[in-house]
Amino acid sequence: MFLHLGENVVIPLREVIAIFDINSTTSIDTKHFLKIAEEEGFIKRITKDNHKSFILTERNKKSIIYLSPISSITLAKRSGFVDEL
Repeated sequence: MFLHLGENVVIPLREVIAIFDINSTTSIDTKHFLKIAEEEGFIKRITKDNHKSFILTERNKKSIIYLSPISSITLAKRSGFVDEL
């Protein structure tokens, strides 16, 4: 299965490790993590618009973080994870 992250970005669901709401990540550690990830080139911006969520993935043993304009709740529903609960 695949997960549509916004714009024209679709990734295999098996690569998704976690989906986070970017507005509720008030932890200093999380902000520091995202800053370092961006400096090291691990972040892929889907759009220039405001980002509502970030998706931590792994492909070929490399981490990729996508910044998405779609809310984490919507992405979780699309992934089918909510249906399993």
